Amino acid sequence: MLKLYNFLSRKIEDFKSFENSQGKPTDNVVGLYTCGPTVYDYVHIGNWRTFVFGDILRRVLEFNGFKVKYVMNITDIDDKIIAAARSRGLGFREIAAKYEKGFFQDLQKLNIKRADHYPRATENIDSMIKLILRLLDKGFAYKADDGVYFSVGKFKNYGKLSGLSKAGLKKGARINADLYDKENWSDFALWKFPSTSLRTSPHPSSNPGLEPSWEAPFGKGRPGWHIECSAMSMKYLSGEPFGSELRAELHGRTIDLHTGGVDLLFPHHENEIAQSEAATGKKFVNFWLEGEHLLVEGEKMAKSLGNIFTLSDISKKGFEPLALRYLFLTAHYRSKLNFTWKSLEAVQNALFNLRSEVASWDEPKIGCAGYENDFKEAINNDLDIPKALAIMWETVKSDYPTSARHQSVLVMDRVLGLGLEKLERAELPKGAKELIEKREELRKGGNFKESDKLRKELQKMGVYVEDTPQGPKWKVKKGEVLDKLEQ
Repeated sequence: MLKLYNFLSRKIEDFKSFENSQGKPTDNVVGLYTCGPTVYDYVHIGNWRTFVFGDILRRVLEFNGFKVKYVMNITDIDDKIIAAARSRGLGFREIAAKYEKGFFQDLQKLNIKRADHYPRATENIDSMIKLILRLLDKGFAYKADDGVYFSVGKFKNYGKLSGLSKAGLKKGARINADLYDKENWSDFALWKFPSTSLRTSPHPSSNPGLEPSWEAPFGKGRPGWHIECSAMSMKYLSGEPFGSELRAELHGRTIDLHTGGVDLLFPHHENEIAQSEAATGKKFVNFWLEGEHLLVEGEKMAKSLGNIFTLSDISKKGFEPLALRYLFLTAHYRSKLNFTWKSLEAVQNALFNLRSEVASWDEPKIGCAGYENDFKEAINNDLDIPKALAIMWETVKSDYPTSARHQSVLVMDRVLGLGLEKLERAELPKGAKELIEKREELRKGGNFKESDKLRKELQKMGVYVEDTPQGPKWKVKKGEVLDKLEQ
């Protein structure tokens, strides 16, 4: 059975869909939500670790027979996007469109499976307004001079995810920023009225200098960051909240799984819970999974340190995106991972070696059941992907026929996502077969000096020969294998 660490309970639990855990009939469909990119810049490798983690979770669920409805939002309006637009003299829509396009290009390069929905915040403003109206109606929100705020003191379970105590709450304190720390928490913004120091648009505009705003019963403005995820996750995974077009029993259904980076645990995920549960009176999410930080050379990523890298930066240094994905697989999602250029070089070499092995094998047939069972046991133990990766290598190096190893490795790659199914069987370069045969004759005749010369000549052609009791085995390395990958 699949077991996952639930940050809500701080323990490993057997995973069942929420409906199934309540004794209700289920068709094995589970809802999974991941906080997606804020498209004010190119996504950095720390965020990509989080998104690859979400992809791995989705693949593990599917491997276990679940039908996954996966939703990842696109934050295309928030403080960061507005700041980026102003600093570059562009409209917020231009900024968002540019970096959203870059996000999807990089997503494909990392072999991340597409989610079922990528809702944009700007296309779901109505849902956010409905959610805020419900919170106002129930007394969990109030209007201030600069926006509409959630009253933290009125939600008794505030802090249950992050372990925050409400003892430090200052009555009447409010915070308008999207990001803040536990030392400065207070009532947070659901809706932000336009800044009085800036011109505002009568309609959301892409013109530089205009702060975007939308009409709402409680005043023209724009949503806070936290309300965006609550509204979109419930709309796409538990029925449109507070709309009249859907059956009442769909409203506020508990979402099965919610993922994100551990840096979002507070305040973002904590605030999502407060807003959603205050509005519906029901549990918002059953399982919370948070991915740990990616360090760079032992340090947290920071602009001041110049250690924030994108996928483009990786490629410019001669590394391919799937090498970065492989690196992410080497550490458990709840453990910090230290990125170094040396470690990336090591995993890229490992990936090349893996490809050259697989490309030289016979066509896949009946696999190695023992290794496949061990692999499933590892991934079902709270996504122990490093152990699963090691089991895959044990399979590669085993004595099973290459057709059996091939089948099992492809089964495992359904979870790991290294693109091995795209490999074609490597073909020997012209003239290599004759050199291999001639070298074998020389070796059998004891002429090792000449046979070594032919070995080096073959290596220049990208062909590596291994001498075995059964005869020579060859592999085509690196570039020759990479040329056969479908990009």
